[in-house]
Amino acid sequence: MQTRVLTPGDAAAYHSLRLEGLREAPSAFTASVEEESTTPLSEIARRLSPGSGREYLGVFNEEALVAIARVDRDSSSKQRHRAHIRGVYVSTAHRGKGAARKLMERALDCAASLEGVTHVSLAVTAGNEAAQKLYESLGFKAWGYEPAALVVDGVRYDEIPMTKVLAPDARDT
Repeated sequence: MQTRVLTPGDAAAYHSLRLEGLREAPSAFTASVEEESTTPLSEIARRLSPGSGREYLGVFNEEALVAIARVDRDSSSKQRHRAHIRGVYVSTAHRGKGAARKLMERALDCAASLEGVTHVSLAVTAGNEAAQKLYESLGFKAWGYEPAALVVDGVRYDEIPMTKVLAPDARDT
């Protein structure tokens, strides 16, 4: 498996895997399959273009895109030290094969490469123990619990926000 930054040429594969994720794990994403399915490929390609302010990452098994994530950062001067990992999804056929770890390690490297970033955050749906354990093994720590962060088909899903400190100072220990 290989991990790399996605490009506009990956738009169709990214969109297809993103829609799979929204169908298979609707409680893991703030977007819905209904919202995303109408997004034109030209818009997806624009998002994947360099300079968009976001890095979209993918894990490939041979030529097939099997895992995706996005890394971005806050834009305000008071919060530019924070990066975020969002939209993490691994195809059901490739779970348990190391794709998620490879993806997250690449996402952390990407976040750490952003000038001034000292903290990386993400959120995991409560009850997704496999994802939470992976994030904890990579140094993320849960710092709260948000009840009813998402409502999908009338069902409430809680979320656990997590942060990893990349450059600790005395306040972080």
